[in-house]
Parts: sequence; C-alpha cells; structure tokens
Amino acid sequence: MNTISELSSGLEQIGLDLSARQLAALDAYLALLAKWNQTYNLTAVRETERMVSYHLLDSLTLVPHLAGGTRLLDVGSGGGMPGIPAAIARPDLQVVVLDANHKKTTFLRQAVIELKLPNVEVVTERVELFKPSAPFDRITSRAFAELAEFVKLTRHLLAPGGQFVAMKGVYPYEEIAQLPADIAVSEVVPVSVPGLDAERHLVRMVMQ
Repeated sequence: MNTISELSSGLEQIGLDLSARQLAALDAYLALLAKWNQTYNLTAVRETERMVSYHLLDSLTLVPHLAGGTRLLDVGSGGGMPGIPAAIARPDLQVVVLDANHKKTTFLRQAVIELKLPNVEVVTERVELFKPSAPFDRITSRAFAELAEFVKLTRHLLAPGGQFVAMKGVYPYEEIAQLPADIAVSEVVPVSVPGLDAERHLVRMVMQ
C-alpha cells in the first residue's frame, strides 16, 4: 500500500476528511522527514511505511480535539509532530512549532518553505524563555515532558480560557496525580491510531 492510500484509509478511521492537496502535502512532508532523518536523526523510526502510522496518523488524531482554537503551540516539536500535520489539516489554524534544537528547527524551516505553509512559524528557543507576541488558546506536546513539567514550562503562554492538550501513551494516572492544584483535567480521551498497536490518550487540561 502506498503512503497516500494508507493515509486515506487511516484518516477515514480517524474521521478526518482531507483534500487531495492536503494528502499530497502530508506525503511530501513524510518524504522530507525520511530524507533529512538520514543525516539529522529527527526520529528513531526509520522506515517510511511505519512513519505513516507512528507520526502522521498519530499526530492527526489531535486535530478533531482542537475545535474552537485558533492559535496552537507545539512544544518540543522535534521533527514537527504534531504541529506540521495539524497545520496541513487545519490551514485556518496559526501554528507555532518550537524546539530548542537548532538542527531540528533547521529542518522545520525547510519543511515550511517546501510545503508552502504560511500558517506555521518555527521558533528555536527553550520554551520557558519564549515570549510570543500573543498567547495561545491551545498548547500541545507529544513526548516532551511529564504533565506537571509541561504545564509548569508553558503556563505563561496559555491564553485566558485556553487549554493544554497533551498527547500521551498509556493512561497517565501518576502524572495526573502530580499536577498542581490550579490545573484541572477536563477529560482524558482514549485515542485509536490506525496501524498502531499501542495505547494513546489525549489529556485536556485547563487553569482554574
């Protein structure tokens, strides 16, 4: 099965309806990621076929949970997950992909240019030092830090009424128990990633 048909099949299961142009952009992003990964070590997943489920479809499971948001921050974006796939799927969303690693943000800048993504800004910075021009109504991360650390480092960036939407593997009982008193978990959603035999959960949190 080629990337496009695997993507189409997976997106149907997720419930996302993307155009042929968006599918082509996701395919081009994957090709770019695989190419740069040979030199820059952006991901431990080497096989392009596995990248479809591990990276693209996994990232895209976030998109249905971003309703109501207009500005998304992807913290510790690495090779651009989930920020780049989310930006392709939601061109109306302003996305900032942030990473402190210069090699990774060099790749991200190249991806933004080649994929022609005017709604994506790349920032090379430690998140606790980041001072954006405006706060974000959605802040996400995928394998960046434990929930308490994630919230601690990003709380100055959340807009009033905004939400943290963290992507996690197994249900993070212990991490939730260690959250500060002023952070409430509004929901933990089990997520099924097509082609991936592993637990995934989205943790939605708000400041009280």
